[in-house]
Amino acid sequence: MATIFIDDIAYEVPNGKNLLEVALSLGLDLTYFCWHPAMHSVGACRQCAVLSFRDENDKNGRIVMACMQDANDGMRFSINGKKAHDFRAGNIESLMINHPHDCPVCDEGGECHLQDMTVMSGHNYRRYRFNKRTHINQYLGPFINHEMNRCIQCYRCVRFYNDYAGGQDFGVFASNGRVYFGRSEEGILENEFSGNLVEVCPTGVFTDKTLRQHYTRKWDLTSAPSICHQCSLGCNTLASERYGGLRRIMSRFNGDVNGYFICDRGRFGYEYVNSESRLTRCAQKDGAMETAFENIQKYFSSKPKMIGIGSPRASLESNFMLKKMVGEENFFRGIPSNEGKCVDAVLKMLKESGVRTPSLAEIEKYDTVFVLGEDVTNTAPMMALALRQAAKNIPRQKAYDLRIQHWNDAAIREVVQGETGPFFLATPYATKLDEIATSSFFGDTNSLLKLSRLIHQKIQTGATQQAGDDASESFASQVSAALLASKKPLIVSGTGMMSEAIIHAAAAIASALKSTGKDAGLAYAVPYANSLGLAMIGGRYIEDAMAEIKKGTQPDAIVLETNLFRQFGNNDAIDFLDHCGKVTLLDSLENETTSFADFILPTGTFAESDGTFVNNEGRAQRYYQVHVPKYDIRSSWAWLDMILHQTEQPRPFDAIVADLTESNPVFNPIKFLAPTADFRIGTQKIPRASHRFSGRTAMNANVSVHEPKPPIDPDSPLSFTMEGYQGQPPAADTPFFWAPGWNSVQSINKYQIEVGGPLHGGNPGKRLIEALENGSASSLKEENSPAAGRFVVMPAYHIYGSDELSALSPPLAKRIPPAAISISESALAKSGHSGAEIISIQYHDENISLPVQINNSLPENVLLIPYGFKETQGIRFPFETNIV
Repeated sequence: MATIFIDDIAYEVPNGKNLLEVALSLGLDLTYFCWHPAMHSVGACRQCAVLSFRDENDKNGRIVMACMQDANDGMRFSINGKKAHDFRAGNIESLMINHPHDCPVCDEGGECHLQDMTVMSGHNYRRYRFNKRTHINQYLGPFINHEMNRCIQCYRCVRFYNDYAGGQDFGVFASNGRVYFGRSEEGILENEFSGNLVEVCPTGVFTDKTLRQHYTRKWDLTSAPSICHQCSLGCNTLASERYGGLRRIMSRFNGDVNGYFICDRGRFGYEYVNSESRLTRCAQKDGAMETAFENIQKYFSSKPKMIGIGSPRASLESNFMLKKMVGEENFFRGIPSNEGKCVDAVLKMLKESGVRTPSLAEIEKYDTVFVLGEDVTNTAPMMALALRQAAKNIPRQKAYDLRIQHWNDAAIREVVQGETGPFFLATPYATKLDEIATSSFFGDTNSLLKLSRLIHQKIQTGATQQAGDDASESFASQVSAALLASKKPLIVSGTGMMSEAIIHAAAAIASALKSTGKDAGLAYAVPYANSLGLAMIGGRYIEDAMAEIKKGTQPDAIVLETNLFRQFGNNDAIDFLDHCGKVTLLDSLENETTSFADFILPTGTFAESDGTFVNNEGRAQRYYQVHVPKYDIRSSWAWLDMILHQTEQPRPFDAIVADLTESNPVFNPIKFLAPTADFRIGTQKIPRASHRFSGRTAMNANVSVHEPKPPIDPDSPLSFTMEGYQGQPPAADTPFFWAPGWNSVQSINKYQIEVGGPLHGGNPGKRLIEALENGSASSLKEENSPAAGRFVVMPAYHIYGSDELSALSPPLAKRIPPAAISISESALAKSGHSGAEIISIQYHDENISLPVQINNSLPENVLLIPYGFKETQGIRFPFETNIV
């Protein structure tokens, strides 16, 4: 610790911090633009000026930039000194010379860091009276709106996009006193994390185009803490609503998970919530809608024989209630066996491999990475962003050896010069992470398993020298040598190849590294937001449900948030539904299954329901209802509870959680994820709406001059109004970030114990799974080789399109690539179809015909077709085929 003096007050502060970090961590207000806690300091904006004194006798001091100044023991600074104050006010006046006077119509208005810093600096009036510099704005795609005239040249955008996220189609251009941030020519921003520019930019240069289409002033949004439902990582988000429609998603800081950022699928994939295809009313086939639920309850009161189809996109509570309703022997997971067995293998390895699974934040701290069989960017995007940071750790050590401080980003990048590694990938095809790879290897499942055995053997024996001339031997020697030379090696894999053997191979390599004394980590990606939670609840697979209904008894089926046509395929789904008795569907959107349902119960999306998810590392996290939905929409667990207990209202959410944890002790920690519904601060609940909320009393004026009573939330300590406790609530229940003088997302500094550190009260979520200290991975397995002349068809994942619900959001739909069969040129020529634009492959008794896409990274015996697309739904990967 160091003792420093700020305005003659002594403070104990950690070593290795700069003065800006220290001041903000102490709760002091100091203006800044270019600094960001995840990207550190470059000293570009000159806005964090303070006075530095030689000693207690120095009364004049000199101006230094706080973000570029070490907080060393005994140093004396002044934030409030007149010279520093005047410098900051004058500097921001200069920065804003060309900034337009458009705050009343700016999308960023009311949540603008530039507004906050202008007021905080003391600059009030603009003296500039000449023509302003203007720029032409660019089209940057369906996600981001560009208004370059608002730029103050802080360089945050290009630092995030290029240096942090690895983008290559965005930059800064300068000529004759003009600085422009954008593309060399207008077009769609290609990076998967471009939406973070909305939050990174301290002004309104980059704004959310999806919010712009149904714009609401930021202070009039009703918000709730939520969890991203679009992949398995469990990124924390803030979901915001106005007039019954979801308006935007923003990142919610969690220092153990996603930190300050989220991917574009998570940020812009929410529009399906507002779809015209939403199911909103209870319905029964050939029955009156008004009495539909009464008839459903009456029907189930006779306790018919039934099976339940659970869902990895439904909450723990909903799956538990369905299992309780139908009985353990009649509960089936709504996923096929090839996927389910892989998720089960991941769950087994997380428990038994003996190697700890790191959180997303911890992944950034590993120094050597080996990715086996997973297209991480498309299956778990934020994990790919974390891996990009991990790839910089060893190169950065060169700068640290020169005694450059960790926060000095500009100096570190000057030393590193873009170097990355050690970073290795062994995948079926080239992925985005190949951009930073030290070396890559492409092969089918058997090739990757052979490679894994070589690496495992070399780690166990320590003999990393190359013993042959083939590519596998060379790559294995390089990888094993790097892993053994590292202090913190990380092995990454997942269910992407739909191969249990690949999952076991990754665990075996990680376990072997741990046995050599390495601080090894093992991380997996799984398909859905609650894949691990559903696996922990248990149940057989969807093919077993088919076998059950074909026994001749024709049981009824309750289908929970599952499109059977996506999981079964068209023919098998129709066959299944034809063999069922009555079908009850609980879902939020119309899909192919809807027309076969005898009863429909409309369920809330993440915006209209409460629940718990378990992410890929086994971390349980709570998400909350944003607003009270119209019509008959309820949480799935609420419908099931009302049917099971024959009541008009469901039990409170806390009662469902109590049942779940009593029946499944492994879930006991979820009782402590967040305060219960009766939690109060004093006597007050936590408001979902800001105290700046306007116009509430006029919102229903067209209906009545009397303001209706706000709805009551029996399931959480949150209220649906602006009234309530105005201080900082518990971290898990924080619906928005705001502090006096800090209206933008930068106010997160006030919620952290120290800048970039944990939230007050701890980061949300609790891990349910920890690796056994004495655990060991199972032996490496082999898979059968394909027949000579046959192709192995593997899934190709797309961040936009492979996820079921986000693909229905109009902005993301614009980014979905056309479905195609990927094949190498040499394989296409050998098959006799050289030059063909469309080819067909056989799957069971059907032919799949798709356009050809050349991908020369593919082995000659591997084809790719997109996972989760309409044209390929229901396909069980991998499978062997011929081109017909």
